[in-house]
Amino acid sequence: QVLLVESGGRLVQAGDSLRLSCATSGIAFSRYVVGWFRQAPGKEREFVATASWGGDLSRYADSVKGRFTIFRDSAKSTVYLQMNSLKPEDTAVYYCAASYESNWAGMYIPRVYSHWGQGTQVTVSS
Repeated sequence: QVLLVESGGRLVQAGDSLRLSCATSGIAFSRYVVGWFRQAPGKEREFVATASWGGDLSRYADSVKGRFTIFRDSAKSTVYLQMNSLKPEDTAVYYCAASYESNWAGMYIPRVYSHWGQGTQVTVSS
């Protein structure tokens, strides 16, 4: 059984930092690209960040570039999202996802991810 379990979401103030975790099980972690997406109320799910199989490549949405960092710990089969300088517009449910696809260029697209977590709420107050 494949499981992705996010944690770390909570209410913070603008300018604060927060680290999200996504523990995976049931997959060969090193063979999957792992990413973070988010969905705000009334909006579509959007790409946030993704990290390649070995973690040597990463990609970010323009809205979070320079503020968020994705990194993975293969020993723990866990992917993290370090979020700094949080803004109210970062408020959303954050989802981690895993993809077995090999086309790195398409890794910002939700449909290429086959496994998803249940999400964790991040709320940034102004």
